Amino acid sequence: MQATDTGRALQRAAVAVGVVLLLAFLIVHFTKSHAEHALARDTQAVASAAPTVDVVVVHRTAGAGTLTLPGETAAWYESTIYARVSGYVAKWYVDIGDHVKAGGLLATIDTPELDAELAAARAKLQVAQAQVKVRQADAQFASSTYVRWRDSPKGVVSEQEREDKKAGDATAAAELEAARAQVSLDQADVDRLSAFEQFKRVTAPYAGTIIERRVDIGNLVTAGSSASTTLLYRMAQDDPIRVFVEVPQSAAAELMRVGVPAQIATNDPAGQVISGAITRTSDAIDPQARTFRVEVDIPNPDRRLVPGLYVQVAFQLHNSGMSQVPAAALVFKSGGPKVAVVSPDGTVRFRDVTIGRDDGDRVELSSGVSNDDRLVLNISNQIVDGDKVLVSGDERPVSGIAMREQ
Repeated sequence: MQATDTGRALQRAAVAVGVVLLLAFLIVHFTKSHAEHALARDTQAVASAAPTVDVVVVHRTAGAGTLTLPGETAAWYESTIYARVSGYVAKWYVDIGDHVKAGGLLATIDTPELDAELAAARAKLQVAQAQVKVRQADAQFASSTYVRWRDSPKGVVSEQEREDKKAGDATAAAELEAARAQVSLDQADVDRLSAFEQFKRVTAPYAGTIIERRVDIGNLVTAGSSASTTLLYRMAQDDPIRVFVEVPQSAAAELMRVGVPAQIATNDPAGQVISGAITRTSDAIDPQARTFRVEVDIPNPDRRLVPGLYVQVAFQLHNSGMSQVPAAALVFKSGGPKVAVVSPDGTVRFRDVTIGRDDGDRVELSSGVSNDDRLVLNISNQIVDGDKVLVSGDERPVSGIAMREQ
């Protein structure tokens, strides 16, 4: 009897466990099914929702605008100094950063070969000068001999001997002229080598700053400026200093003129601004970059600006009356530049525009947009004309909401 009760209890427990497992399975199944249906509904809602975009409001430019462009400083003069004679560096006197005067001594070069050539040339000149004296004596003797034979009575000397003395006189005179010409040639060689002797002293061509030194005592230097020749120094004159700026062609009407004011700012902590004016322009547009170069010359007595410095140059431009928008609002297609305008009902419409001036990050449009038009920034290529959009920061269509100005 007891065994029968135990078996029934086990059966009831097994049935209870099965019911619990069935209920757990049903709960998990219905929960998962509900989540999948909810996810499908959310996915469909997201897919069918209008894309979110950033917009900007069109404004007319008011008053004079400022065009700020990057520029680079350059030395008034910059020279690479090579050795004019071959030899060994005996001593150098200036180093990088030193300021030198015009004609200041930079280095000296020992030139044993040049010294030997000059001594030989001078000795050769002395020989030539002595040879002139010999030829002068020969010429005088030949001339006096010819005079005696020429004035002798006929019959005393033969005509053949008289002509022979005449030829001897002419030959002696020619040899004297040749000796004198040799003296001139040897003197020119001495002068040439003497001139090279002056280049043993390397001097500064103008007052400036040493920006590079490549020599040391004992270095062998070779005359010339070929690719295999080592330079001695590089120096620059940095007062006054030039500032070069590449200006977009859209500003050519206003900035391709001498005398336009400019403000030059550097990245130094003091933040000082230097005033200047356009000194010269290239008067031509680069067909590759569509820019032209302007130069601003400014005094630099304290040498606060150095060559190769990056600066910001600001020019004041007159009011153009055009609509100014960020460059990110433009869309470039085969038909030309366009903008995506958002209408009050949230519909995107593409319009053709004309670029009047391109200032880099901002563009002025001469046609195609009106004041208070709302333009899409960085529009996706998946949005086409006529699509509905939402404005970033709001879940409703554009109509009736405040737009965010970038």
